[in-house]
Amino acid sequence: MAKIFTLDTFNSTSGNLTVYNNTLPGDIKRVFYIHSAGNAQRGGHRHHKAWNALICLVGQCHVYVQDGQKEEDYTLVSPDTCLVLEPKDWHVMDQFSDDAVLLVLSNEPYDQADYIDEPYPSSRYAHVNNS
Repeated sequence: MAKIFTLDTFNSTSGNLTVYNNTLPGDIKRVFYIHSAGNAQRGGHRHHKAWNALICLVGQCHVYVQDGQKEEDYTLVSPDTCLVLEPKDWHVMDQFSDDAVLLVLSNEPYDQADYIDEPYPSSRYAHVNNS
């Protein structure tokens, strides 16, 4: 199941430095970010292999996660908070603030065959399928 991590942050008068370090298994092979999402729902899938780390750098967003056994809701509101999704975690990102920038780090390169779009039967977001 997804897990929240607090990233190390070093504060000084010249600004804050937040460090992402060894949170995903393996190397980071893909980086992307979601912005200007408005009222959109993003995600609506899980993976065969890929682990993802989500960090809301600016603003905030909601993340729904369902692993086939249980479901959780997360609100990402700080750039020092990292939500790690396991491959089995079917997820939807939504409720983006107007200024939200959601950074996603993955330990796998993009591969359409790695995506499982079909939600778990008990998911309350079972209608979402828009990767």
